[in-house]
Amino acid sequence: MIPFSDRDVQRRSRPIVNIVLIGINTLVFLYALQLAGGGYLWGGNSPDAFVFFLKWGFIPQELSSGEGFTQLGLGRTAVDIESPLPTWATIFSSMFIHGGLFHFAGNMAFLWVFGDNIEDRLGHFKYLIFYLVSGIVATLSHFAIEPDSQSPLVGASGAIAGVMGAYLLLYPFNRIKALVIFYFITVVELQALIFLGIWFLLQIINSLGALGLSAGANVAFMAHVGGFIAGVVLIAGYKLMIREPIIPSRRRRNPWDHWYQSGRGPD
Repeated sequence: MIPFSDRDVQRRSRPIVNIVLIGINTLVFLYALQLAGGGYLWGGNSPDAFVFFLKWGFIPQELSSGEGFTQLGLGRTAVDIESPLPTWATIFSSMFIHGGLFHFAGNMAFLWVFGDNIEDRLGHFKYLIFYLVSGIVATLSHFAIEPDSQSPLVGASGAIAGVMGAYLLLYPFNRIKALVIFYFITVVELQALIFLGIWFLLQIINSLGALGLSAGANVAFMAHVGGFIAGVVLIAGYKLMIREPIIPSRRRRNPWDHWYQSGRGPD
């Protein structure tokens, strides 16, 4: 299921950070496409793309061993794969790299639908911190399971999973429209609680079944699980701090609704 819209949310502000995050991901995707050629669109195993992933993606064994990889043997030649960044910093750079068009487009669809509402609720700066912390926890969740893996971890999926976890606690009864592609193509509308519950259950099943990377895109299911849980925990803590019930009531109103009803608008 690929979401393309949500209903029932009135935003107070323009989602500047979310737009910038999507823009950075898009620029990196276009750069990788220019670097690796058209085969990269469909997740092809381009040597140039693989070297790009090795330089800028997160490789668990580099962190566990304390030594970065410097060369990769391709046939009779040795290719430089030393990252310009320290290993810990590739946790951040890996969040903006994708393994093909479908990987990129799917992640951006999820970020577009869910991210703007979380930014509107938290504010621009806190949303950015929340997004990055979710991505860090997601990456370390994968690292905890695969500390000796030499495969580069790439993708914004872990951070976006955190955004989805936040959405679950903030807007569980909102309606999500999604495109379903499964032997047929159709559009469904589900409550966020159901949509996100199905998505998270699939990640749990996949992580238990594979305990590793998905084919081609080098995206770890355990990173999705870790990111989602991080989002739920962070937002639960945030709601406790502002003395708001962790689980909203079914008829919960947005906290700024009284402004619009009184005709004042937000200050």
